[in-house]
Amino acid sequence: MMNAQDRGPPGILDRAIEYAAQNLRFENILIQLGLDPSNVTFSALLDRIVEIFLANINVANTLALIGAVLYVATLMVRTIVPLRVLGIISMLFFIAYGALAGAVATFLLYLLSLPINIFRLHQMLNLVKKARMSAQGDLSMDWLKPFMTQRRYRAGEVLFRKGDAANEMFYTVTGMFLVKEIGIEIPPGRIMGELGFLSKNNRRTQTVECTENGEVLTITYDKLLEIYFQNPEFGYYFLKLSSDRLMQNIARLEGIIEENNKAKLRESKSKP
Repeated sequence: MMNAQDRGPPGILDRAIEYAAQNLRFENILIQLGLDPSNVTFSALLDRIVEIFLANINVANTLALIGAVLYVATLMVRTIVPLRVLGIISMLFFIAYGALAGAVATFLLYLLSLPINIFRLHQMLNLVKKARMSAQGDLSMDWLKPFMTQRRYRAGEVLFRKGDAANEMFYTVTGMFLVKEIGIEIPPGRIMGELGFLSKNNRRTQTVECTENGEVLTITYDKLLEIYFQNPEFGYYFLKLSSDRLMQNIARLEGIIEENNKAKLRESKSKP
């Protein structure tokens, strides 16, 4: 019959190790660790592992261990900025390890990766900073340019039609563009197509035609969604920007309706 000590966790682990020691492969591993397979316990195994660890630990290995812990921590981070920061710090430890241990491949790999991650972190921080400034009044969205691709249109070309499936947003650089349904011209330095990102089924709410040869920058909704979810702060400011734009459009339409009503009233008064 088992006593209380045998029924506890240490006793269970000891019996599991004793059973595993009967396997030839595990037995060989125990012998390599300097343990007697016929008389091994969890406590003895743990003590031997700690002993080997302490015997082999040095400055280089310590740096590699810290770098590995930080790398694992990046896998648990949900947002991109903390992930980049942890990744950069982890790379610094791996670079130091490579230099001290003479691991040339490790040293070069992380040394070359470091500036790329620093640049991407700078891009994201700059994006958030300018998004915050835009949310406070500037709706130009210049800060999205590094994430956008260039496209040219000629006069008469239609960028998109009302009801079309929407999958990208536009930023006007040169030329003139007309929102046909409401007769509003869009000059350079404006965004368009952002409401399709938020509308039901991602459908275009207006038709836009190029009236003067021009250039635009585009970003797909997939890329915009990626940036949105990678950084909640940017997501908040983008929603604020979009809502501000929507309110501007509503105010513009209300002005047009009011002018039309005034014109009808003047016309009715002028009739005998």
